[in-house]
Amino acid sequence: VFTIILTQLPFVATLVISFMNWNAYYPQDRGFGGLTNYRRVLTDVTTRNAIFVTIELTVVVVLVSLVLGLLIALLLDRKFHGRGVVRTMMITPFLVVPVAAALIWKHAIFNPVYGLINGVLTWIWQLFGSTSPPQPDWISTFPLGAIEITLIWQWTPFMMLILLAGLQSRPLDVIEAARIDGASGWQIFRYMTFPHLRQYMELASLLGAIFILQTFDAVFVITSGGLGTANLPYVIYQLFYLAHDYGRASAAAVITLIGTIIIATLALRTVSTLFRQEAAR
Repeated sequence: VFTIILTQLPFVATLVISFMNWNAYYPQDRGFGGLTNYRRVLTDVTTRNAIFVTIELTVVVVLVSLVLGLLIALLLDRKFHGRGVVRTMMITPFLVVPVAAALIWKHAIFNPVYGLINGVLTWIWQLFGSTSPPQPDWISTFPLGAIEITLIWQWTPFMMLILLAGLQSRPLDVIEAARIDGASGWQIFRYMTFPHLRQYMELASLLGAIFILQTFDAVFVITSGGLGTANLPYVIYQLFYLAHDYGRASAAAVITLIGTIIIATLALRTVSTLFRQEAAR
């Protein structure tokens, strides 16, 4: 009952409002609008651009985080002194509050005056005797890239954790037998490790996509939705809190929710398959 009250009733209310013409600036025009809000959302240039930005942001962050997470997981799967400490340090970015992470990257790293990147460039140029090092404004020059880098830094540990768990569930006796038979490290990875990790990679990608699809903090803090970086969650924020167009905001929220549900369904199927395979062992 508590879950229904907390989740389903607000969703039903959002669904109902999405079919209404409801703008706080025009209270006299409030009423049933049918599919008007959905049509306006899907035909509006700003919203269409936000959809493309959301897709690009999700795909880039998930793919790069997955590749980096796989490489780090392969390194941390090896035995070496201090492995526990290194694992803890690698997980740290995922534990940082998203708003704090965005503020760190915006002010401490990307800032053109006192940021870390331009500070390193200044130091390198000074080594070669140059007094005019490049000091680009990274956020203005690469606005979407700055957000993507921030999210990749934060979500790579998440991918690493899932893939590291997959690596540690491999049948080590089979791998040892392959080594005895003369298989190289690349052959073991290509024909044994990678196929074993396939479903773990699918699971990490789907779960990561669910959360990254709803990214708001980084966009709000780093660019405030400007320079072509507004994604769907930010557009919903603009429609609801700035334009006070509750009908269009609700329609955009429903569209975003439908995309999230599709991805979540695929993720649950992957999890169920993993559980069935573990139970069959």
